[in-house]
Amino acid sequence: MLGDIIGWIILAVVVIVIIGLVLWAVGIYNRFYSLKNSSEATLGQIRVAMKKRLDMIEQLLGAVKSYAKFEQETFTKVTAMRASVATAGPGDLNKVEAESRSIFGRLLAVAENYPELKTSQTVTSLMDSVKGLEDEIARQRYTYNNISQEFNTMMDTIPSNFIGHLIHLPKLEYLQFEEEIKTPPKIEF
Repeated sequence: MLGDIIGWIILAVVVIVIIGLVLWAVGIYNRFYSLKNSSEATLGQIRVAMKKRLDMIEQLLGAVKSYAKFEQETFTKVTAMRASVATAGPGDLNKVEAESRSIFGRLLAVAENYPELKTSQTVTSLMDSVKGLEDEIARQRYTYNNISQEFNTMMDTIPSNFIGHLIHLPKLEYLQFEEEIKTPPKIEF
């Protein structure tokens, strides 16, 4: 009789440990997908802000067009970048960021060379809006990279890495716009 009670107690402890381990694994699984979904949502916000910025750069190009001879290639590039932002991954967004910064730098140089353009309310307003979007993109990039860091840390540390590898989760790629920012855009006409 005492042996039966001890057997049941051991069985109960084993069942409780198994239930605890399952709940722990489900918690880690849910945390991975919560971070993954947060990163995708933040990446979506970055895409929206970058598209807005490219829209405004396109408007600026139209306003500046009468003052400076921008090649048709520049207009085509902006249009192509706008189309690619919607489906771009982190690596592609890094490239779009570098190209759009270069074009925006050229626009700023044109504004400096043409005082009457610099005082135009439309151009000034658009430039301020683009600069505001730069701040928004920087905030979203910071958030995305923090989420990616937490996700990647879980992928690298025991015991969560066992679950991450078991369900074949890849590490998240960081947005590294800072590298392009260190190199000032080339301004050529």
